[in-house]
Amino acid sequence: MKVLIDNGHGVNTPGKRSPDGSLREYLYAREIADRVVSELKNSGIDAERIVKEDVDISISERCKRANAIYKATGKKAILISVHCNAAGNGSSWMNARGWSVHVSTNASKKSKELATCFANIAMSMGLKVRKPLPNQPYWVQNLGICRDTNCPAILVENFFMDNKQDCEFLLSPEGRDQIVDLHVNAILKYIKGV
Repeated sequence: MKVLIDNGHGVNTPGKRSPDGSLREYLYAREIADRVVSELKNSGIDAERIVKEDVDISISERCKRANAIYKATGKKAILISVHCNAAGNGSSWMNARGWSVHVSTNASKKSKELATCFANIAMSMGLKVRKPLPNQPYWVQNLGICRDTNCPAILVENFFMDNKQDCEFLLSPEGRDQIVDLHVNAILKYIKGV
């Protein structure tokens, strides 16, 4: 199984930062993605970032890259898109908080299983998990990166960069470690269950 990590947004994407500028989503997502890939490789899992550039790469291009790798692996790959959430336009601190996982409106059973695996790990870590329904741990949205990839795919919103408490958690060494651990442990659990 090959693990594809999509790090969201680029240095040239407008906004996508905390109101005080201390967290820039493109940079944070790449740091987390690199650490997840490194830890997965240390665990013997084939993993890679599909966006190596610092600039924003179109969703269609990212999907094209993921689909080519999925085909080359004999349909043995999964994709996780790493993001930080925002409730506002980035100009002021907001009240929304918490971690969430998302699938597309056309999500496969395996995408939903992957999302559920992530949510279960997050809850077992004691993290504040946002769910649309008590018995549904993932959100369903029309997300291009998940909708247009052929492999099981999810998008993870690692807390809110425009919530002061969430932002402080994300930027702390402990917060970073927990976000990486969540991704690695959920991926390993999913792979073992396949």
